[in-house]
Amino acid sequence: MDREESIRFAKKYTEDMMSFFGLNVDVHASASEDVIELSVPSSYLSNILIGHDGGTLRSFQTLIRQTLIAKNAELVRVNLDIADYKKRHNEKLACQAEKWAKVVLETGETMALAPMNPAERRVVHQVLSDYTQLSTESEGSGLARHIVIKKLA
Repeated sequence: MDREESIRFAKKYTEDMMSFFGLNVDVHASASEDVIELSVPSSYLSNILIGHDGGTLRSFQTLIRQTLIAKNAELVRVNLDIADYKKRHNEKLACQAEKWAKVVLETGETMALAPMNPAERRVVHQVLSDYTQLSTESEGSGLARHIVIKKLA
């Protein structure tokens, strides 16, 4: 399955999953670099489809990814967003990262953040990359992987 077929398949598969829940929506699908971006519009079922702390959303995303892998798709990385949940979450996380940066710059103390998933860590690393006086590193493994923010000498 080539790049365009991968995108079309992911879009249709997502729409079919949503229709299983009685939601007939047009899923927006595109690709940026090697990631299929899927966006499900807001609806009366959004909270159910997102789940607690985005758990159901992540499960849908994993299901789509695994199905693409099984179909030997060219693109298998998927970013699914429902009702802009991830977008809003990432904006809040970016604001929090700015606050963490200010604290580390003011105190000079190293700060170890709570464990985060890879997408959340990526957001924090990107935001803090603008701070030339700081360095960020991911430490730990598995569910305990977290970011450490340090002030450079």
